[in-house]
Amino acid sequence: MPVAESARKLPHHRLRTACRLCGSGDLARVIALTATPPANALVGPERLNEAQTRYPLDVYRCGACTHLQLLDIVDPKELFSTYLYVSGTSPVMVNYLAGQARSIIERLKLKPGDLVVEIGANDGTLLRFFRDTGMRAVGVDPAANLAPQEQGIEAIVAFFDSKVAGDILAKHGPAAAVVAYNVCAHIDDLDEIVRGVRTLIGERGRFVMEVGYLLDVYRKTLFDTIYHEHLDYHHVEPLRAYFPRHGMKLLHAERSDIQGGALVCTVGASGEEDASVAALIAEERAAGLHRAETWARYMEGIAQRRSELTELLRKLKAEGRRIAAFGAPAKATTLLYHFGLDRTVIDYIVDDNPLKQGRYTPGLHLPVVAPSVLAERRPDYVVVLAWNFADSIIARNRHYLGGKGQFIVPLPEVRVVS
Repeated sequence: MPVAESARKLPHHRLRTACRLCGSGDLARVIALTATPPANALVGPERLNEAQTRYPLDVYRCGACTHLQLLDIVDPKELFSTYLYVSGTSPVMVNYLAGQARSIIERLKLKPGDLVVEIGANDGTLLRFFRDTGMRAVGVDPAANLAPQEQGIEAIVAFFDSKVAGDILAKHGPAAAVVAYNVCAHIDDLDEIVRGVRTLIGERGRFVMEVGYLLDVYRKTLFDTIYHEHLDYHHVEPLRAYFPRHGMKLLHAERSDIQGGALVCTVGASGEEDASVAALIAEERAAGLHRAETWARYMEGIAQRRSELTELLRKLKAEGRRIAAFGAPAKATTLLYHFGLDRTVIDYIVDDNPLKQGRYTPGLHLPVVAPSVLAERRPDYVVVLAWNFADSIIARNRHYLGGKGQFIVPLPEVRVVS
């Protein structure tokens, strides 16, 4: 579908018409998912009667550079000014970020006193590891409700841009490292962010960017990582061509298992590209990420997962089984809508995050409750919507079910765990 045909008049919405990486207008829709409200727009009980706007959830492929992206842009102030995702509530995420901090310190040879700036700092979980090793830490994030209030971390409540970068430079000097974990895919004007990064790191600093990896999204059918906060679905080949436009180059690229699969890139104005970049590009090409026809097969895989899960759940429901779910991450909104799972199938969702408990999921309004409710109600089955943490969730919550209930993990493959 050409971009012009999908123009819509919706509140807090606009339609992009050029590739976010290369500026080409050669864009074609390759993935079409069910329209949803913003994925993290949980509501309180006082808003259950309010209609929530659903926005198209279509992914477009750039014919020039092969980058995949959303063109339907929801105003970031609607998405991020108040935010409910908190890194520090997940033990798996905390351990991961600790390991990433150690890796960055070692790879970039950072030392006490160096300046580390984080874009999208959230609650400061990652920055704490740099601070605790004696580095100066500055975090930038638009969500005032999450800004860390701790000694040794300076919190700037704002959307990062070249002006914010200039202010930090004037106050603190150049950064040895600017880090952005699970944030760059959320930004429509990526050029402005990268200009700010270039200002901050100078000739010797480094930019470390972690994003979801398209290769894993494709191979594992992780379609639910597609939602309105995630505007881009990155792979190495288009990024390698992108950074030289800003006087930088992609120096190193590596994979991570977090969130189903991530890509960690190190970028700088100086230095030489190492072998890791070409190695991942070769793997991407072998998988066919650069081909348009690859994504038609991808849609077939999504349809297969939908059939497997919905047939299982509806069979269990017909047998009178009680079904709950675990986890109300953003990805759950995409999965619930596209698979047609509502309160006729799932009774409620439990979540570890106290900011989400007592609220209701976007649009479908499934109640979100504390994990202790599992012990009170003893459901027969629990669908693990936060499937990327499935092993940890099952291990920590199995005792709530009294040895009788079972867990259903929907992705990457549908599986039942006792």
